[in-house]
Amino acid sequence: MTNDLLGRHRAVLPDWLALYYEEPLEITHGEGRHVWDAQGNRYLDFFGGILTTMTAHALPEVTKAVSEQAGRIIHSSTLYLNRPMVELAERIAQLSGIPDARVFFTTSGTEANDTALLLATAYRRSNTILAMRNSYHGRSFSAVGITGNSGWSPTSLSPLQTLYVHGGVRTRGPFAALSDDAYIAACVDDLKDLLGHTRAPAALIAEPVQGVGGFTAPPDGLYAAFREVLHERGILWIADEVQTGWGRTGEHFWGWQAHGRNGPPDIMTFAKGIGNGMSIGGVVARSEIMNCLDSNSISTFGGTQITMAAGLANLNYLLEHDLQGNARRVGGLLIERLRAVAAQVPTVREVRGRGLMIGIEITKPGTDEADPQTAAAVQEAAREGGLLIGKGGGHNTSALRVAPPLSLNVAEAEEGAAILENALRSIP
Repeated sequence: MTNDLLGRHRAVLPDWLALYYEEPLEITHGEGRHVWDAQGNRYLDFFGGILTTMTAHALPEVTKAVSEQAGRIIHSSTLYLNRPMVELAERIAQLSGIPDARVFFTTSGTEANDTALLLATAYRRSNTILAMRNSYHGRSFSAVGITGNSGWSPTSLSPLQTLYVHGGVRTRGPFAALSDDAYIAACVDDLKDLLGHTRAPAALIAEPVQGVGGFTAPPDGLYAAFREVLHERGILWIADEVQTGWGRTGEHFWGWQAHGRNGPPDIMTFAKGIGNGMSIGGVVARSEIMNCLDSNSISTFGGTQITMAAGLANLNYLLEHDLQGNARRVGGLLIERLRAVAAQVPTVREVRGRGLMIGIEITKPGTDEADPQTAAAVQEAAREGGLLIGKGGGHNTSALRVAPPLSLNVAEAEEGAAILENALRSIP
């Protein structure tokens, strides 16, 4: 049956639509931190539909909210008052830390970043954008144009002029050997030099922890230091929290808070985990920025009642059960367990991350050369052992991405780490 579905998939869907595994997997149902495939095999899910099943599969609170809302009304568009949308916007505006915040809902992180770019360029009347090397911000035409990862940038055409800044990858590049403080200083100097050669940009967009780039991050405080330079010139800071938001990093509710010395971002985007699988994205911005557009706009599907009901139920569950704290505690144990394993496996260059957002970079032993074949083999071996993980990385997709639902417990973390250890040790 799976082979038949694979054939049908290939006959009707684009060739560039990626599938994991040599024998692709059809997931039929899930519960908690586990999913099952069409053959009845059970897996511990350490990727959550690309960090989207944030709390748990089939979470009763979210399922009930969706079911009850579907029995009333599913959709009406933003042309009508929408109580669940207003209620979720109020909660997010308050949690964002952005003063006088306004919230606009979209259907995805791509669309959220696209909207943020529209707002920033309209507000600043500039189409120049600063982005980070190794970054990823979505698959729309504008988002692809600011993506600093060649594996996810299918065209060099863009409506924007993009300039790439150093700093998103701590352990690679010309500043890797520096101390954290010296690294930040060097990146700030590079930013100042770059700004001396161009017209004033609209904004810097940055992921506090780069997602598709392999869960890489700069030292805490880098974007705060950048913000001093940007603020002097009126340049906006857009924090892309599509993968880092909602407490996944454990230490903070938002990734930008690790760089919050000089205040919150001007614009923040979010998506993925807030819907726990329902299609929600959005933008938070200061009112003067959000309200700068001088023409009408709506969203047909952004903020629809059924997704907002899911988002509210999911956010309530996350806060009431302190899943941020759980990500910090269980994630810390998992990272240390994986680092102990990695110390004995020569193909592992680095285990990095924070909370339940962990990257394992695979290289050829004794070098910094990416080894995507070995990374793919480890991913296959982990599946054979009953564990699903992701892949990423800016150097030829050789980083394994580990991002379980935030309700992961200690026993499941130990089980997943043991499977990963066996997978890593099984590769010659």
